[in-house]
Amino acid sequence: MADDWHGELRHIRGAQLTGDTGQTTGMTRLEAISGKTVGSSKLWTGKTLVAPATSSGDHHHGDTETSIYVVSGNPVFVFADGDTEVRLETEPGDFVFVPPYAPHREENPGDAEAVVVISRSSQEGVVVNLPSLWSPVDRS
Repeated sequence: MADDWHGELRHIRGAQLTGDTGQTTGMTRLEAISGKTVGSSKLWTGKTLVAPATSSGDHHHGDTETSIYVVSGNPVFVFADGDTEVRLETEPGDFVFVPPYAPHREENPGDAEAVVVISRSSQEGVVVNLPSLWSPVDRS
């Protein structure tokens, strides 16, 4: 019988991640820890893959806070500050915080897949896909 002091730890192997979660064009989200997979009540964690030379669709994550850890590649996180486009260029080891309802997109201008680990303050992978809010800037 489990109680607050004797809960069961769960081990989710990388090969067990599922794509059965909210998706956005241009990226693949894989769910690891959620209400659905392990019974969590306050946390969603997964991995996102963005192919080289790809931009995701614009989206936000509802009322959840999101923490992003860059594992590999150099993804760029793009959002609007009024009429100004802001680009956060990252490298492995960096973290990015995304506040609730903040429209954004991920871009991968590099020639290798970008991999990030995401945690959200929800037991579900909340994703709200949006019509294009602004056009990606061609920096070539």
